[in-house]
Amino acid sequence: MGEEKIFLESNTGSSTAAAGAAPAEPSAPSSDAPSEHSSSSSSSSSSPSLIEQKVIDEALKKCFDPEIPVNIWELGLIYSVNVSPEGVALVKMTLTAPGCPVAGSLPGEVGQKIKAVPGIADAKVELVWEPPWTAEMMSRVAKVMLGM
Repeated sequence: MGEEKIFLESNTGSSTAAAGAAPAEPSAPSSDAPSEHSSSSSSSSSSPSLIEQKVIDEALKKCFDPEIPVNIWELGLIYSVNVSPEGVALVKMTLTAPGCPVAGSLPGEVGQKIKAVPGIADAKVELVWEPPWTAEMMSRVAKVMLGM
Protein backbone atom coordinates (compact mmCIF):
# COMPACT_ATOMS: atom_id res chain seq x y z
CA MET A 1 0.00 0.00 0.00
CA GLY A 2 2.21 2.79 -1.21
CA GLU A 3 -0.57 5.34 -1.34
CA GLU A 4 -0.57 8.65 0.46
CA LYS A 5 -3.18 9.24 3.13
CA ILE A 6 -4.10 12.64 4.44
CA PHE A 7 -5.63 12.60 7.89
CA LEU A 8 -7.73 15.60 8.77
CA GLU A 9 -8.63 17.08 12.07
CA SER A 10 -12.05 18.49 11.25
CA ASN A 11 -12.76 22.07 12.27
CA THR A 12 -9.07 22.74 12.89
CA GLY A 13 -7.70 22.88 9.36
CA SER A 14 -4.53 21.02 10.35
CA SER A 15 -3.48 17.81 8.67
CA THR A 16 -0.80 15.23 8.81
CA ALA A 17 0.31 13.31 5.73
CA ALA A 18 1.86 9.89 5.80
CA ALA A 19 3.16 7.94 2.84
CA GLY A 20 4.84 4.62 2.38
CA ALA A 21 4.04 0.96 2.81
CA ALA A 22 3.31 1.15 6.51
CA PRO A 23 -0.14 2.37 7.56
CA ALA A 24 -0.33 5.82 9.06
CA GLU A 25 -0.39 5.98 12.83
CA PRO A 26 -3.53 7.63 14.16
CA SER A 27 -3.07 10.68 16.30
CA ALA A 28 -5.02 11.42 19.45
CA PRO A 29 -8.32 13.22 18.90
CA SER A 30 -8.15 16.91 19.69
CA SER A 31 -11.57 18.24 18.73
CA ASP A 32 -15.28 17.45 18.73
CA ALA A 33 -15.04 16.12 15.21
CA PRO A 34 -13.49 12.88 14.02
CA SER A 35 -9.74 13.20 13.78
CA GLU A 36 -8.92 10.19 11.65
CA HIS A 37 -10.96 11.05 8.59
CA SER A 38 -9.18 11.83 5.44
CA SER A 39 -10.36 13.41 2.31
CA SER A 40 -8.14 14.03 -0.63
CA SER A 41 -9.37 15.86 -3.66
CA SER A 42 -7.86 16.21 -7.07
CA SER A 43 -6.19 19.41 -5.91
CA SER A 44 -4.59 17.61 -2.93
CA SER A 45 -6.06 20.11 -0.48
CA SER A 46 -6.15 19.34 3.21
CA SER A 47 -9.88 19.95 3.49
CA PRO A 48 -12.75 18.27 1.68
CA SER A 49 -14.02 19.76 -1.56
CA LEU A 50 -17.63 20.94 -1.62
CA ILE A 51 -18.84 17.68 -3.18
CA GLU A 52 -16.80 15.60 -0.72
CA GLN A 53 -18.32 17.59 2.15
CA LYS A 54 -21.78 16.88 0.70
CA VAL A 55 -20.97 13.14 0.71
CA ILE A 56 -19.89 13.40 4.35
CA ASP A 57 -22.90 15.47 5.45
CA GLU A 58 -25.64 13.92 3.32
CA ALA A 59 -24.58 10.28 3.30
CA LEU A 60 -21.90 9.30 5.81
CA LYS A 61 -23.31 11.24 8.75
CA LYS A 62 -26.71 9.67 8.05
CA CYS A 63 -25.50 6.08 7.98
CA PHE A 64 -25.46 4.19 11.26
CA ASP A 65 -23.94 0.96 12.44
CA PRO A 66 -27.11 -0.92 13.45
CA GLU A 67 -25.53 -2.06 16.71
CA ILE A 68 -24.21 1.35 17.77
CA PRO A 69 -26.45 4.47 17.86
CA VAL A 70 -23.76 6.71 16.32
CA ASN A 71 -23.16 7.47 12.65
CA ILE A 72 -20.21 5.88 10.87
CA TRP A 73 -18.47 9.24 10.39
CA GLU A 74 -18.42 10.04 14.12
CA LEU A 75 -17.41 6.44 14.88
CA GLY A 76 -14.27 7.01 12.81
CA LEU A 77 -15.07 4.19 10.38
CA ILE A 78 -14.42 6.37 7.32
CA TYR A 79 -10.74 6.60 6.40
CA SER A 80 -10.98 8.57 3.16
CA VAL A 81 -13.43 10.28 0.84
CA ASN A 82 -12.39 11.20 -2.69
CA VAL A 83 -14.66 12.39 -5.47
CA SER A 84 -13.30 12.53 -9.00
CA PRO A 85 -14.14 15.38 -11.39
CA GLU A 86 -16.52 12.91 -13.10
CA GLY A 87 -18.49 12.51 -9.85
CA VAL A 88 -17.22 9.07 -8.87
CA ALA A 89 -16.89 8.80 -5.11
CA LEU A 90 -14.28 6.47 -3.64
CA VAL A 91 -14.67 5.86 0.08
CA LYS A 92 -12.34 3.74 2.17
CA MET A 93 -13.94 2.54 5.34
CA THR A 94 -13.44 -0.04 8.03
CA LEU A 95 -15.60 -1.74 10.64
CA THR A 96 -15.21 -1.94 14.38
CA ALA A 97 -14.09 -5.58 14.03
CA PRO A 98 -13.35 -7.94 11.10
CA GLY A 99 -16.11 -10.28 12.31
CA CYS A 100 -18.69 -7.48 12.46
CA PRO A 101 -22.12 -8.89 11.49
CA VAL A 102 -22.76 -5.98 9.08
CA ALA A 103 -19.57 -6.58 7.06
CA GLY A 104 -21.63 -7.91 4.17
CA SER A 105 -24.30 -5.21 4.17
CA LEU A 106 -22.95 -1.92 5.55
CA PRO A 107 -20.55 -1.09 2.67
CA GLY A 108 -23.42 -1.58 0.18
CA GLU A 109 -25.70 0.65 2.26
CA VAL A 110 -22.97 3.31 2.38
CA GLY A 111 -22.59 3.11 -1.40
CA GLN A 112 -26.33 3.53 -1.96
CA LYS A 113 -26.49 6.58 0.33
CA ILE A 114 -23.51 8.15 -1.46
CA LYS A 115 -25.08 7.56 -4.90
CA ALA A 116 -28.16 9.49 -3.72
CA VAL A 117 -26.07 12.65 -3.16
CA PRO A 118 -26.64 15.20 -5.95
CA GLY A 119 -23.53 15.43 -8.13
CA ILE A 120 -22.43 11.84 -7.51
CA ALA A 121 -22.49 9.62 -10.60
CA ASP A 122 -21.20 6.45 -8.93
CA ALA A 123 -19.81 5.28 -5.62
CA LYS A 124 -17.16 2.71 -4.80
CA VAL A 125 -16.79 1.69 -1.17
CA GLU A 126 -13.64 -0.19 -0.26
CA LEU A 127 -13.55 -2.06 3.03
CA VAL A 128 -10.05 -1.87 4.53
CA TRP A 129 -8.53 -3.20 7.75
CA GLU A 130 -5.36 -1.09 8.00
CA PRO A 131 -4.97 0.73 10.21
CA PRO A 132 -7.20 -1.31 12.50
CA TRP A 133 -10.09 0.64 14.02
CA THR A 134 -9.78 1.57 17.70
CA ALA A 135 -12.08 3.49 20.03
CA GLU A 136 -9.61 6.39 19.90
CA MET A 137 -10.76 6.99 16.31
CA MET A 138 -14.19 8.06 17.52
CA SER A 139 -14.98 11.73 17.78
CA ARG A 140 -15.59 13.31 21.16
CA VAL A 141 -19.25 13.57 20.19
CA ALA A 142 -19.43 9.80 19.62
CA LYS A 143 -17.70 9.10 22.92
CA VAL A 144 -20.16 11.33 24.78
CA MET A 145 -23.10 9.67 23.02
CA LEU A 146 -21.80 6.26 24.10
CA GLY A 147 -21.03 7.37 27.65
CA MET A 148 -17.28 6.99 27.30
